[in-house]
Amino acid sequence: MRSLLRFFFRTLRLVLGPLLLLGEWLARPPRLVRTPAAQARIDAECANLLLYQFSTCPFCIKVRQELRRRGLTIERRDAQHSPADRAALAAGGGRIKVPCLKISTPEGTQWLYESTHIIAWLAQRFPTP
Repeated sequence: MRSLLRFFFRTLRLVLGPLLLLGEWLARPPRLVRTPAAQARIDAECANLLLYQFSTCPFCIKVRQELRRRGLTIERRDAQHSPADRAALAAGGGRIKVPCLKISTPEGTQWLYESTHIIAWLAQRFPTP
């Protein structure tokens, strides 16, 4: 029974995954345009951020849409298909849950889970004009 359920959900993911990615592409918001100097400053601030994600996770899609809306370039790691990234997420954050934003500062590293918390942090840290 357990393997039947596993097969069902894997098949469901194979069918729905491409549809979710197509929906993300079709509904992508316009990217915020800044002056080159302002964008360079924002990119430098984003260099300390890292997003662990699954490509077809609806909550990860929500965060990626917000990144595009704010014009943020943040490195992304695929915790679903990369065993090394999955292990790094488990070791650093303590659990394998996406989306997860790794915030590295001189004071230390913070692991921020939950799409709503990530989006709220991004809105506070990178307000739109």
